[in-house]
Amino acid sequence: MSADDDLVPESVEGYTVGEKKTIAEYTKLDAEDESLAKWKASLGLAEGEPYPVKAGDKRTVVIVEMSLTFPEDKSLEPIRIPLEDASGNTIDKDIKFSVKEKSVYELHIKFRVQHEIITGLKYLHSVKKAGIRVEKIEEPLGSYAPNTKDKPYYEKSLGATEAPSGMLARGSYLATTKFVDDDKTVHLTFPWSFQITK
Repeated sequence: MSADDDLVPESVEGYTVGEKKTIAEYTKLDAEDESLAKWKASLGLAEGEPYPVKAGDKRTVVIVEMSLTFPEDKSLEPIRIPLEDASGNTIDKDIKFSVKEKSVYELHIKFRVQHEIITGLKYLHSVKKAGIRVEKIEEPLGSYAPNTKDKPYYEKSLGATEAPSGMLARGSYLATTKFVDDDKTVHLTFPWSFQITK
């Protein structure tokens, strides 16, 4: 199985993705439908001036930054992983960091949506040690309207996790992260590595 096959979102039997619509089409949908009106309101449709998109930038989901914070140990500095440079381009670099065993950390994702509504965005990652998969996560992030100047980013936290501990847990890990939506569009995939230290 290739690394790419390893990160396929789970599918729900009987669930089919609805037809993709433009923002204008969503805005005009039946105002009499209360649940639809609530869903549209939750997306923040047509609220404020659109966030300016660089000419020629066709990306619909832009992952700006990922970070790890340590809520139970304020002496540990957050680990920030910028994924967008000052010019707004996705950074291509080796991502490496260390985490102390048994430390409790939270993963935060900062991202932007542009051009169209994104439904069913998911965060997936697979972690391997010595070539053997030790963890696979699929976390739903939600559905989002394009960002505005007033709300230039979305932020999502994936909750607290405790780093493994013990002699067998310490060492080097390789991981792959993927952001994918209901239409199975892959918005970003990147590898990273980390160490669990004593």
